[in-house]
Amino acid sequence: MVIKDLDYQLEVIKRGIAEIVPEDELINKVKKSIETQKPLKVKLGLDPSAPDIHLGHTVVLQKMRQFQDLGHQVMIIIGDFTGRIGDPTGKSETRKQLTEEEVQKNARTYKEQIFKILDPEKTVMEFNSKWLAPLNFEEIIRLAANVTVARMLEREDFSNRYKKGQPISIHEFFYPLMQGYDSVALEADIELGGTDQKFNLLMGRTLQKEYGQEPQVAIMMPILEGLDGVQKMSKSLGNYIGITEPPSEIYGKTMSLADELMVRYFELVTPISLEELEKIKQGLREEKIHPRDLKMRLARELVAMCYDEETAQKAETEFKKVFQKRELPENMPEIKIKDLELANRKIWLPKLLSSAELVKSTSEGKRMIKQGAVKINDERVTDVDTEIEPSPGMILRVGKRRFAKIIE
Repeated sequence: MVIKDLDYQLEVIKRGIAEIVPEDELINKVKKSIETQKPLKVKLGLDPSAPDIHLGHTVVLQKMRQFQDLGHQVMIIIGDFTGRIGDPTGKSETRKQLTEEEVQKNARTYKEQIFKILDPEKTVMEFNSKWLAPLNFEEIIRLAANVTVARMLEREDFSNRYKKGQPISIHEFFYPLMQGYDSVALEADIELGGTDQKFNLLMGRTLQKEYGQEPQVAIMMPILEGLDGVQKMSKSLGNYIGITEPPSEIYGKTMSLADELMVRYFELVTPISLEELEKIKQGLREEKIHPRDLKMRLARELVAMCYDEETAQKAETEFKKVFQKRELPENMPEIKIKDLELANRKIWLPKLLSSAELVKSTSEGKRMIKQGAVKINDERVTDVDTEIEPSPGMILRVGKRRFAKIIE
């Protein structure tokens, strides 16, 4: 059932967006949908090259969920075929092609994670190999004939590589063509993506026109800043919140967020209503809401979104215990002395941190020690050459949220 209030629909759709191309066509599509009670087909393509989703990825997923709640048909396209090429967007060199096995493995992980946001009962999920794999060579030539090389070189990444004399493989040109053809195959009304996907989304409009279809509207969502408040959220930059991370990690990372980003996070990555969002903005303006309390609410919202309300409450209780009351967490990972590789009853501290899975490698362990982020029984250790004699009850701590306990 499509919600019949045009103004309300447009208000929800425009929430947090960066750009709509073109807006007048969106209004007409929504009007027609209301009149006919026929849901719009709203498409989002996912390239299964990185299977772990962080909050930055959920910005567009939240918008898809809003379309579901308005009564429209959401279509998730897993790019199992395009994933074998790899999206060249923002890349300075040709990407390594994924194997079929890698694509399928990553796609399964995506499917598990996106339903933390989307309603699975209202979501159509397709693999684009369904319509791309059967294309014969003649059909591919006809597809490629719709776009010139000059048009392809309008893409900033292709243009920069071309000017620098860096190689561009012909197969990379087919990525935006295939993503655009997805829209043709589905007869999409709207396609969503980040601002970095604008070229690919507009390619869908171009190809739909060439194939005699009404062109889709492209809606671009902003790129979410990471925890540093400056650069975009990214695993490689370490400024991310992963939606499959432990609840305590999601809560704790959220509490480290800069105050000025809270409203933006509420708007882009939580399901709170427009009315509630306005109350938050007004409360901050009038100083009726304390930023710390609001940040705790944001942390609860995010944990609840990724897990459930009960888990969110437990994460908050744990946070208060560890950070406000300076107590130790109840459930710490434990490591047995007998499982450690000891030499003369001692072990190199970076190796101990790695064995306790508090760091990913001894190199990270050394870096954390140098930064003063490592404590043994609440005593800070800054010498990377330190050797420790593990004993039962010893507490290891890295940063503010990572703990482990030595046991027999």
